[in-house]
Amino acid sequence: MTVNINQGDMYCGMSVLQFLQSLSLSSKTIKYLKYTPNGISVNGDQVTVRYVLRGGDSITLLIEDEELSEIIEPLDVPIDIVYEDSEVLVANKPPFMPTHQSHGHHGDTLANALAFRFQKLGVPFIFRPINRLDRNTSGLVIVAKNKFSAAKLSEAMKLKQIKKSYIAYLDGYLEDPIKPVEYMEMSVGVIDRPIRRIEKSIILRAVCSPTDQCAESALTYYRIIKRSAACTIVEAFPQTGRTHQLRVHFASLGHPIIGDDLYGKKSDLICRHALHARSLTFPLSNPIGSLDKEARSIHLEAPLPEDMSQLNEIFFTKEK
Repeated sequence: MTVNINQGDMYCGMSVLQFLQSLSLSSKTIKYLKYTPNGISVNGDQVTVRYVLRGGDSITLLIEDEELSEIIEPLDVPIDIVYEDSEVLVANKPPFMPTHQSHGHHGDTLANALAFRFQKLGVPFIFRPINRLDRNTSGLVIVAKNKFSAAKLSEAMKLKQIKKSYIAYLDGYLEDPIKPVEYMEMSVGVIDRPIRRIEKSIILRAVCSPTDQCAESALTYYRIIKRSAACTIVEAFPQTGRTHQLRVHFASLGHPIIGDDLYGKKSDLICRHALHARSLTFPLSNPIGSLDKEARSIHLEAPLPEDMSQLNEIFFTKEK
């Protein structure tokens, strides 16, 4: 990334350190640039962060990936790209596709599909997902396109500046919440129950007492969209990111997600748990060197996949 400094620019007279700080780069990122060969150069020459910028200077930051990710094999699988700019990409992951490689999944993941896409573009690719979805959960996944956008988005996630919502089809009729609260100008139910890993299991989680030494706080907001005797559709807003959080939380209410064979039971109506990451709202980074300091954000939505749309028809078509 190269920025040209013109006479009279706000950057004239700044040290390189002040310039980097003005871009809202973290101390970790600045340290990376300082100690990476040619991480910071001005007019083609490597400089220290004490260098003072002048009109006519051209400062280059080493942010682009120079090498391909050797462990991710490109896989020619169509993938729905919902949004893309120079910093970030958002994909609508289909069900039955793992987000990243794991034991037993080395060629059928979102990472493989994106590696193929970037290979065709001739661009080095390192997979940097900001959020992750279970293999059988469909919906939106944010992928940072360089190490700096990854750092900024990860920080935004910690600061709860990234808002996520999911659509879940629950088994049975879920009663109205007893003590609703206000969230984003909505009245929502609250599930505030810590989660822990079940002993001797790598995968399974369960709600537990806050005093349990392995307890991890877990908070979910939800609103009821539609319900019948057999099914309740909810929109869920996880405020923490624990493994299987939504699946465990709704099961703890006695209404597991339909098709969830870990925390509920298999279904003849859908061959996965009926959970979809429907929407994302997250801050956009201004391009490095941009004089526009106004905060921007984007809101994205992904339509329900066909198998979940069919559940809606099955459970609610008889309604008038």
